[in-house]
Amino acid sequence: MADPRATGVYDTARGPLARLASPFAARARARRHADFFARTRLQPGARVLDVGCGRIGLRALEPRLEITGVDLVARPEYPGPFVQADAAAGLPFADDEFDLVYCSSVIEHVAPARRGAFADELRRVGRGFYVQTPALWFPIEPHSLLPFAQWLPVALRRRYWRLGAAGGWEEIALLRRGELEALFGATALPERFGPLVKSWVCVQPPPARARSAGDPAEVVAQPVDHQERQQDDPD
Repeated sequence: MADPRATGVYDTARGPLARLASPFAARARARRHADFFARTRLQPGARVLDVGCGRIGLRALEPRLEITGVDLVARPEYPGPFVQADAAAGLPFADDEFDLVYCSSVIEHVAPARRGAFADELRRVGRGFYVQTPALWFPIEPHSLLPFAQWLPVALRRRYWRLGAAGGWEEIALLRRGELEALFGATALPERFGPLVKSWVCVQPPPARARSAGDPAEVVAQPVDHQERQQDDPD
């Protein structure tokens, strides 16, 4: 298994905020990686599509899977099969071509009007999915690392953004829990930083293949109950 700390979470960010946040983000990513297999039940050799893969994406964490990367921009350094494509405009793959579609901290970068098409395409090409996105109500905006930035009007946020770690301006709209659930038709599960929900994860494991006698029984993740939903997300 690859070391989850092999690539810095904030390698492309700037300034002291990024240096301070990187160890915490790396630990969160390591926990997410451990949770990934528990929730998806993938086996070594499973075919995975990493949408919004960046320079290395999921391959940095789990080289045992057969991973194909997809990104909006060319990634000549990507260490495996790669397709440059806009998922919201359509992916060049057959229905259910992959065991799982993995998409981490990407959908918040998609314009709200295009998110339905984006989610539909991920669900079309994968037998299952694992989609993570930062929580709107966590007090630190995770791209700029600025407190409360995501709650400001766009004009004011754009000026405030210059003080943060993200560098150039990007209009990012973080999602509420209900928005993510509506897009993917699955319960959004919380990732926490202490008592606060830092991110939401929607998971649909691929349908189980026929098991041979003696194979261990599968463990299915339990949904979050209604009371927890109200405590985690006021909307």
